[in-house]
Amino acid sequence: MSRYSYVYMLEAVRHPARHYVGLTDDLAARLVLHNQGSVPSSAPFRPWRIKTVVAFTDRLRASEFERYLKTASGRAFASVSGM
Repeated sequence: MSRYSYVYMLEAVRHPARHYVGLTDDLAARLVLHNQGSVPSSAPFRPWRIKTVVAFTDRLRASEFERYLKTASGRAFASVSGM
């Protein structure tokens, strides 16, 4: 069985223009933490829903993609591609 790392984009349920990008190995558990308010940077806009997930078998590549999505060009890519 392969182990995956996930780059995910969340969308705030009550503020759909608000997004959060993160990296995790356990997507379900991480979403619970976001919705409990345990992640300080996402707590003010909870609840969250998953908008996009990309699975990687290489954690380094996943980390690089997450960092890219947090740049201006990465945010532009995400909005144009419908992420």
